[in-house]
Amino acid sequence: MRYYRIEQNNSVSLIVETNESTTYNLTATEQGPTSFMELASAAALTNGTVDDVSRSLLDNAPTIELTTVREHLVRPFDPDEVWGAGVTYAISQESREGEGGLAESYVNAYEGERPEVYFKATPSRTVGPREAVGIRGDSEWDVPEPELTIVLYDGKIVGYTVGNDMCSRDIERENLLYLSQSKIYSKSCAIGPCISTDETVGDPLDVEMQMQIDRDGDIVFEDSTSTSEMVRTCEELVDYFARYNEVPKSTALLTGTSIIPPDDVTLRAGDTVRIDIEKIGTLENTVEQL
Repeated sequence: MRYYRIEQNNSVSLIVETNESTTYNLTATEQGPTSFMELASAAALTNGTVDDVSRSLLDNAPTIELTTVREHLVRPFDPDEVWGAGVTYAISQESREGEGGLAESYVNAYEGERPEVYFKATPSRTVGPREAVGIRGDSEWDVPEPELTIVLYDGKIVGYTVGNDMCSRDIERENLLYLSQSKIYSKSCAIGPCISTDETVGDPLDVEMQMQIDRDGDIVFEDSTSTSEMVRTCEELVDYFARYNEVPKSTALLTGTSIIPPDDVTLRAGDTVRIDIEKIGTLENTVEQL
């Protein structure tokens, strides 16, 4: 199942799209859940799944048109924290070849037992569908990074969404110690449009991913890949994220990218970034100069 949040008349509702493509408003039931994490909490108490909890509400839930849902989308959940994993695809370390000392660090992260896991964003730095992501005023090479994103409740995988890990590549390239400045800033992360559960996604390491950057009606970059190219499992990344860590109730964990625009492509204000992940959906954001 796919879970959306919408806002109409200053009111937020939780919507579920079943695998039969019927869409229901779960907030309009007597139980009235307004967030995916409420369902995850109920599932944890009953040792069931989020989809089990959702199915128990469907008989009393009114339907809603999917077109209406898409017109009123907001961020599918409000993660307490957003984390990222890096160098999980070969292209990520290959793209740093020729960058001196940086290259060795990325090769070691790609080949080593311990993955790169880093803090990415807070809710205030994270935007949802059709909101603007930001590019820094002190950066000249800014790119989106499309990533399968794990949704965690109490450190356990409860679903997947689409993520955009915005990056100021020239700041990162200048000095590896500047990595946090290249990754963490206002509007540096986007997630959405929904949360898909295991039941819908199936094997998360076997889904297709596409990204497109549009500018003034023209496509300036597009590429596609598959999560089958990832050298780490989702469980492995979650394990290292949680080690000796104070894990919050809800977390988004981005899993790395294998789509990297070439050096001569950089985002500009007014661009549109579209990221599509099979069995989840399309995350679309405009770009603004901070």
